[in-house]
Amino acid sequence: MKEENVIQTQRYHSPCGELVLGSLGGKLCLCNWTEEKHPGRVERRLRRLLAAEFEESPSEVVGEAAKQLDEYFRGGRRGFTVPLLFAGTDFQQKVWRLLQEIPYGSTLTYAELAAGLGMPGAVRAVANANGANALSLFVPCHRVIGADGSLTGYAGGTDAKKYLLDLERGFGGQPCFSFST
Repeated sequence: MKEENVIQTQRYHSPCGELVLGSLGGKLCLCNWTEEKHPGRVERRLRRLLAAEFEESPSEVVGEAAKQLDEYFRGGRRGFTVPLLFAGTDFQQKVWRLLQEIPYGSTLTYAELAAGLGMPGAVRAVANANGANALSLFVPCHRVIGADGSLTGYAGGTDAKKYLLDLERGFGGQPCFSFST
C-alpha cells in the first residue's frame, strides 16, 4: 500500500473519554470517540471516501493535534490551527465549516444552524451532517443543542458533551450565540 493511502492513527486520552486521532497527507482527518453509539461507522466512511487504510503510527499532524487538545483541556486554547481534511459531501462540508464558526463557549440549535446556511427547512439534514462529523472537537459539533436547550445526541455521549460545554463556559465562554438572518 502506498504511504499516501494510510491514515496514521494514535489514541488520545481526554478528561471526558478516549479519542482516536488520524491524519492523511499532512492533515487531520479523524478525531473520533472510541466509545460511540455506532462503532466503526466513521472509520468505514473515511476508509471508503479517502481510499485509505488505518495504521496505528505517529504523525507530526497527530502529535500537534494532541498538543492542541492538551492546551484546550487546560483552558489555554479556544480554537485549533491544525490543518483539516474533510471527507464528506459538499453539504456536509458546508455544515462542518459553519460549525467551526460557533464561538468557544457558545451554542446553537440545529434550526439556527440550518438558518445560518440559508436553509431553514433543512434541520434534519443539518442534524445528520452534524452526526457525520469525523473531527469532533476540531469541528465543534458539541456546541449544537436541541431546540429546547437539551443536550441532544453526541458521538462521545451526553456526559462528554456536558463536560465540554461546561469546560468552555468555565473559561469565559458566552452562554448563547445565534446567527443573524
